[in-house]
Amino acid sequence: MQIQQENDRYVKLSEDANRGAIIAAVPGRFLVEFIPILKYVPAWFPGASFKRKAREWYKMIRAMVEVPYADAKGQIESGNPTVSILRTNLQKIEAGEKDNAFTEDVLRNTLAVLYSAASDTSVSTMATCILGLLEHPEVLKKAQVQIDGVVKPGHFPDLDDEPSLPYITAIVKEALRWRDVAPFGVPHALSMDDEYKGYRLPAGAIIIANQWAMLHDEDVYADPFEFNPDRFIDPETGKIDYSRARDPGHACFGFGRRICPGRFMAFESLWLTIASLIAAFNIEKPKEKVTLPSGEEVERTVELTHEYEASLVV
Repeated sequence: MQIQQENDRYVKLSEDANRGAIIAAVPGRFLVEFIPILKYVPAWFPGASFKRKAREWYKMIRAMVEVPYADAKGQIESGNPTVSILRTNLQKIEAGEKDNAFTEDVLRNTLAVLYSAASDTSVSTMATCILGLLEHPEVLKKAQVQIDGVVKPGHFPDLDDEPSLPYITAIVKEALRWRDVAPFGVPHALSMDDEYKGYRLPAGAIIIANQWAMLHDEDVYADPFEFNPDRFIDPETGKIDYSRARDPGHACFGFGRRICPGRFMAFESLWLTIASLIAAFNIEKPKEKVTLPSGEEVERTVELTHEYEASLVV
């Protein structure tokens, strides 16, 4: 399916669904979290707005999952020859292949997650990266020099160039660390009693990992509130050296069994986008005076709430 440059139906479905999920994911957002008995009251009851909102958000999520899938499947059935993950797995399902892990319901939900799960966080990380480059033009110039020395004129960087462009990798890592788009990750409930450093944690307790603190620990990252990709670079070899500063991937993608399953794809997507942006443009502040958002002005959720202006100059 072709995505329109503006006002695309499928993009809007995803954005609407994500908006509700983001609000619901904020710990303590609704009174029912503190007074669990409220989950038994009817939706019309005062104080039960969470039920009405949940019903509305559920409809948005189901539309985001089902509408694009139905349209894409319809195109396949009408003879569209395009090869896709949907076509390939539908053929396996219809053929009853034993090694196929998908049912049609699993396939439908998986395809929806592939797009929607990281759309807001990826956009926010790119916005954070551009902000860092605006504040530190010397970083941009250094990255452009490295790209010019590796990539052929008239070409964009690709993943084959990644090992030869460590400074681009350092920029992406620093963007993920500097303003983590999910500072408290996803809350989890303990399935059994546990103990941590003398603290008893009962089964059912909600655990919130302070990823923001981990990624701004002064003992791990010198001047943690500064955008500084060079913290990951060995000055002698010019290569990535995580003994100098820990890879932020240890925290920004979550932990354990519930770690982000799309973290590798997300990183490579960010790397390609940021590398191409740096290769193609000079990123500058507009000529008129603008105020860039400070750390305190950026809401610590999954998106930058304060807009800023930047000029992309060819």
